[in-house]
Amino acid sequence: MNEVRYKGLLITLLKVVIAGGLLTYLVFKVNVSEILGALRNANITLILITALLAFVNIYLQFLKWKITCDYLLDEKSNKKIWLSLFYGFSGGVFTPARIGEYFGRAAAFKDKSLIKVAVATFIDKFFPLMAVAGFGSLASILFISYYYNVSVYLTGSLFILTFVLFYSAYVIAMDERFWNNVLFNRMRRNPRIKKVFNNLMILKELDQFYTTQMVFISIAFYICFILQFALLTMAFSGHNNFIHYIWAGNLVMFAKTIIPPISLGELGIREGASVFFLNMFGEVKSVGFNASIFLFLINMLIPSVIGLFLLLKKNDN
Repeated sequence: MNEVRYKGLLITLLKVVIAGGLLTYLVFKVNVSEILGALRNANITLILITALLAFVNIYLQFLKWKITCDYLLDEKSNKKIWLSLFYGFSGGVFTPARIGEYFGRAAAFKDKSLIKVAVATFIDKFFPLMAVAGFGSLASILFISYYYNVSVYLTGSLFILTFVLFYSAYVIAMDERFWNNVLFNRMRRNPRIKKVFNNLMILKELDQFYTTQMVFISIAFYICFILQFALLTMAFSGHNNFIHYIWAGNLVMFAKTIIPPISLGELGIREGASVFFLNMFGEVKSVGFNASIFLFLINMLIPSVIGLFLLLKKNDN
């Protein structure tokens, strides 16, 4: 009884923190006049198409999270999974590295351990992270080769090395012996980290079918995101260099991933990378800034506001 009461109080506290944090963020960080100013000379049709793609983007995230919840948390309620996803948007948008998303998602599951939900969230976010790392690495190699005249032989070698590293990491992670080595066995015996480590050991149970589903959905989600970036760049630039904008989108995502995300909602890092790379492709700085801000607005800020309304709405299920 005390445990149930404790979880209820914890969830209530999470709701208060998320609501307060997001409202503060909206008041002090969102400049409505800048947003309206950027729209004056933009292609509204392309922005609307990008906004429609946000529904695809969110559905792919839901599908990914649903598979993970079913597989790791034994949770099959679509309603709770949707709520969890939107609570996560609200918790992640105003916290560095979107760390609040791990706790936000847990607020929808009163009967689940916070640590288990956090581990499941980590696994759910791991696959898109690998997609960013993979495509971003290849885009970066091409960028360095093209702009700094690197030898074609070195470029080819880097491509092969990248493929080998990612494939080797996949094979090793799926190997039973990887999870039974001396280091992991010692960590398992350490009383300070035993509980956390045992929760992480769920990674050992992931089968090939689950992994394959997550890889394909994560790649689809990533492609949707990059397509949105390219469309927004076209909307604000008035140019149709679609392939260059796809290329720049991969570089921006890769840079945002490897640079420590210490800012709120990753603001600043994403905009800086967008301005830098699009400027290298011949666009003015305002194009990169506006494309990045509107990508954040459409994919993160609006869903987080929806999540806030859902969070504050009484839900006893």
